[in-house]
Amino acid sequence: MIKAGIIGGSGYTGGELIRILLNHPAIEIDFVFSTTKAGKPIASAHPDLLGQTELHFTKNINSSVDVVFLCLGHGNSSRFLLNHQFSDGTKIIDLSNDFRLQNDATFQGNTFVYGLPELNKDAIENANAIANPGCFATAIQLALLPLAKKGLLHNEVHINAVTGSTGAGIKPSETTHFSWRNNNISWYKPFTHQHLGEIGESLYSFGNELGKLYFLPQRGNFSRGIFATAYTHFNGSQKEAQKLYTKYYRNAKFTHVSQEPIHLKQVINTNNCHIHVHKHEDVLLISSAIDNLLKGASGQAVQNMNLIFGLEEDLGLRLKASTF
Repeated sequence: MIKAGIIGGSGYTGGELIRILLNHPAIEIDFVFSTTKAGKPIASAHPDLLGQTELHFTKNINSSVDVVFLCLGHGNSSRFLLNHQFSDGTKIIDLSNDFRLQNDATFQGNTFVYGLPELNKDAIENANAIANPGCFATAIQLALLPLAKKGLLHNEVHINAVTGSTGAGIKPSETTHFSWRNNNISWYKPFTHQHLGEIGESLYSFGNELGKLYFLPQRGNFSRGIFATAYTHFNGSQKEAQKLYTKYYRNAKFTHVSQEPIHLKQVINTNNCHIHVHKHEDVLLISSAIDNLLKGASGQAVQNMNLIFGLEEDLGLRLKASTF
């Protein structure tokens, strides 16, 4: 069994990771580190796990685990690694944004590989450290990668994506509590969202010209999921666009191109991304949908772990959607 440690297990991504790993046939959770809940049962933070595990949160780490997942707030992963050493054989999978950009990817002798399997699968399989992509970044990149590879993103790209309240983390704020969020919608960080950096680096990685990205993120009045739409100039036909996307994702385990328009419930509680393309005059509209806590965070982290250890890519991730 592969021994795993989790740093920061009391939040949304940590909780999802615990749920997946408890049911993963090749993994044993060695410890779940938390400074705020040390000594308390896992079920004290995640009541749905009552009776599912006897694990308690701890403030101690086992530095020789096979893999450690960092489920910490942005900026905290690098600080944690500065103060806690793991063995040379420990694989590190970070779910924050600390190491996603190329300028930040080298840290303490490790080079963090950007963990988007649909882009970097070969590199992930040989990695010692992974920078797990952001949730918006995952949905948007998967919508645009086939066009980027073919050099078809040289015009402006307009992107709109709406996310559930879990995307803001477990700590309550003015815009996440029920009374504000319910029956409401709003935009935030217009055209300046922090995920634009990693999106741009991935799209540029094919060496083709890239037009300006205009990204408008929105807060939705639901708990989980991201529904993204992007549109740009496209000279080809609907059939050509469908063929382009189907070919690019033909070997992707979790990204699927639909012939019919998609909706968010298709992917909730799964590690899937569903994509649809629609041609209107000279514009191509691409829609993508993911669960922000799974394909956008913990599920993709486990997908990366499976690839690193030579396991089946979907092991422990054959999850059921909640469509009604």
